[in-house]
Amino acid sequence: MERFEIMLTGGHPNSLGRTIEVVDIILTDKNKLEELYQCYFSDNDVVRLRTSNAFKRICKENKSWLLPYIDRFTDEISEIDQASAQWTIAQLFLELTKLMSVEQVEKAKKILKKNLVHHKDWIVLNTTIKTLVQWSKEDPDLRKWIKPYLDKRSLDKRKSVASTAKKAIFELYTTE
Repeated sequence: MERFEIMLTGGHPNSLGRTIEVVDIILTDKNKLEELYQCYFSDNDVVRLRTSNAFKRICKENKSWLLPYIDRFTDEISEIDQASAQWTIAQLFLELTKLMSVEQVEKAKKILKKNLVHHKDWIVLNTTIKTLVQWSKEDPDLRKWIKPYLDKRSLDKRKSVASTAKKAIFELYTTE
């Protein structure tokens, strides 16, 4: 059996490579999930990108399998300086919200707030906005906090970021 890091290496950087094959292996043997997680620490940025993609696919199939990884996402993966890791945790946090403890959600909010304020990548900004907006519906303090950042992002030169922020403003504040 090839190691996942080797399987996730090579090919065009924007392709899935053998990501689906890795996911299929894990879906038949949950015990191999840790090997995939360790690929986040590869020196190869394509491996890390494909690792993120694999985690999203596994989450769609078996959310509960990712429970042991939530703290590790907040403590370790949030520190990886790669856009794909950051946009993936925003998506995973949203998918896993109902399974997360109050403390885990609060920690995730801090991470995503930091990303909204400081990150430059348009996908990170869009996914972060989407997650924070969903959480803002149940959290008045977050809803109040996010408004000026959505206003700022609604003026972003990148159309997708501006559009996502405008939709978020409409969704959160037009019924007031």
